[in-house]
Amino acid sequence: MTWDATLLVPNDNVATVLRPVAAGETVRVITPAGMAEVVALETIPLCHKIAVRSIEAGHDVLKYGGCIGAARAPIQRGAWVHVHNVVSKRGQPRKPCP
Repeated sequence: MTWDATLLVPNDNVATVLRPVAAGETVRVITPAGMAEVVALETIPLCHKIAVRSIEAGHDVLKYGGCIGAARAPIQRGAWVHVHNVVSKRGQPRKPCP
């Protein structure tokens, strides 16, 4: 069985794609619980992130079991997750990542 993206920790809300993904493609994601699928809403470059669950604005973006930032705006399931829709929490005195 092959897969297109990997999610290492069950609570993560993004997975890393292992190849470039075109908009409309079904992405097979290997997870600790088994295989999952998500349809890419847009083109996603190699090694970038795809949302495996919708993320509300201001909520944490979780990858590899850690917080990598907060959603600038709502991020839909299947969307490309990158600097255009995530803001870092590093160096900010307000609520830190868990």
